[in-house]
Amino acid sequence: MIDFIPLEYYFRIYINFCLIVVLLTVVHSHLLDLDDKRNLIYLNLTGYILLILSIFYIGWRPVSGKYFIDMSTYAHHYEYYQAGNPIVSEKDVFFHIVMQISSKIMSVNNFFLLCAIVYIFPMYRISKKFFKEYWFYAFFIFLVSFQFWPYGVNGIRNGMGTSLFLLGISFYDKKFWMGIFMVLAILIHQSLMLPVLAFVATLVYNKPKAFLTGWLITIPLSLGAGSLFETFFTAMGFAEDRLGAYLSGEDAAGGFRFDFLLYSASAVFTGWYFIFKRDFNDKVYNHIFNTYLLINAFWILVIRANFSNRFAYLSWFMIGLVIIYPFLKERFYIYQHVIIGRVLVLYFAFTYFMYMIYY
Repeated sequence: MIDFIPLEYYFRIYINFCLIVVLLTVVHSHLLDLDDKRNLIYLNLTGYILLILSIFYIGWRPVSGKYFIDMSTYAHHYEYYQAGNPIVSEKDVFFHIVMQISSKIMSVNNFFLLCAIVYIFPMYRISKKFFKEYWFYAFFIFLVSFQFWPYGVNGIRNGMGTSLFLLGISFYDKKFWMGIFMVLAILIHQSLMLPVLAFVATLVYNKPKAFLTGWLITIPLSLGAGSLFETFFTAMGFAEDRLGAYLSGEDAAGGFRFDFLLYSASAVFTGWYFIFKRDFNDKVYNHIFNTYLLINAFWILVIRANFSNRFAYLSWFMIGLVIIYPFLKERFYIYQHVIIGRVLVLYFAFTYFMYMIYY
């Protein structure tokens, strides 16, 4: 357990360490070509250091309800199972079964390390699978995403569920394993049923123009009749245990979140630009982009809902992947490496601003 760091500085150390990595990466992007052997050595070395450090830094953090909120609840459940007690919850039974089994063979700190592995390793796996020697850029974008930290240390099950979904996509060419991991994602957190259903829909129809048009239409629909959609989806009992609670809870978001919409639109603009303006034709990217559009469009319709940021995360965890994918698959610019460096800076700058200045 990493207990020598004051908890109030835990995130600050992480985000400022990432700032150093961003600066080093930008320097490399200006000094070396993307395919330069020295750059590839840097990417691999830095990537694996980040993989190991992020897993242990998050996984072996001290148990705290003040700084990591839900972590203390999980720790109490874990102690309950260590005492030999039966499953305590009728919901999310699979996760509690995993917790109960783990309580017999490992400490609570190692259990949270296991959770961190499940959360972070799929981000490495999908980056390595799709981008080969350039995997570092995609993996690092995951690590500095706006919602990466809170869903690693607080919304633990939701974060694990979204990562298992990403792991499923990484087995795109092996449909059996893709299905297995997507089912596991739903079992870990039932709200993942929405991304899974959206991805399955893209397997049936995968034309970006139709999905993009639908996404644009949902904005005026939500502005004009958003409460009707919230009432409609609540009445349907859609994923009642999670999404239904987000829609009908008492602590409502309180209005149309233009700030959240602008953040979501960054990935939409990127997909639109490369697919329609630069003729980027990649079947896998279309699936990823269309899945994002479908989930995000659903969220826009209920943007005023309770815990809107949690609901939005069902699409936000894909933003980094949607943005970086085209840059690592084809050369669009003479100084492509410099552009990738700038993308990393802008993407990280948003996260740094939100946590270190805005909040």
